[in-house]
Amino acid sequence: MRILSISIGTISPLFGIDHPDYKTVNSAIKKQVVSSLDKPETIQVKKIGLVGDEQADFSVHGGMEKAVYAYPSEHYSFWNELLKREVHRANPIGHGYLGENLTVEGFSEAEVWVGDIWLIGEVELQVVKLREPCFKFNARMAYKGSAKAMIQSAKSGWYLQVNTPGAIKAGDRIEVKPGRREVSIENQNAFLLRKEQQKELPL
Repeated sequence: MRILSISIGTISPLFGIDHPDYKTVNSAIKKQVVSSLDKPETIQVKKIGLVGDEQADFSVHGGMEKAVYAYPSEHYSFWNELLKREVHRANPIGHGYLGENLTVEGFSEAEVWVGDIWLIGEVELQVVKLREPCFKFNARMAYKGSAKAMIQSAKSGWYLQVNTPGAIKAGDRIEVKPGRREVSIENQNAFLLRKEQQKELPL
């Protein structure tokens, strides 16, 4: 289990949003890889997240409990197949495109539990909760069904808080120290799916 890449983003306008109230909105979902296996640059991690990474809306990303967003690299084939089929995207998307800070290898939502500790060298992170996609995710993916697809597929990724700041880089191994293991990210996804399905029931 390791970090394959690290990505950060700055706040910029996001266009083409399928939302009744907005034509454009500020977002930092557009991330750029700053540390990769080819170029394993060292990135500083602070209590509020990665140095250089910005958040436009702290209600959905950022702050102490959602300082770092991790996403399994194994899910990228799902998204590339979906976008190729639904919007005929020719070029595959790469690490960081989904808005994650850490693209990781060897994890799945079924095996990640709220409260688990990640030890990466001197850095200590703690799993907090799943990512709940919104209309900004649809805009980023240029497909209005993207948020729904994330919920239905349970390929959400998860947020981590920073317990101990320090430096990390692509290629670093992740040691997992189990927490109480009462609720997994998969469990949270199942609950979110039921909630969304209830919203769609006719009155």
